[in-house]
Amino acid sequence: MSITTIILIVLILMLIGVLPTWPHSSSWGYGPTGGLGLVVVIVIVLLLMGRI
Repeated sequence: MSITTIILIVLILMLIGVLPTWPHSSSWGYGPTGGLGLVVVIVIVLLLMGRI
């Protein structure tokens, strides 16, 4: 299993976990989702640059 696949799986699980529809994160609002979106954008840019 390559590192890219592992990173992709972890990011998808994190995105599902921070959605404000779950009871444990209903009071968080959309802040964590926006922060995770930033991480996803950074990973995509690194993938396109060939750094990962």
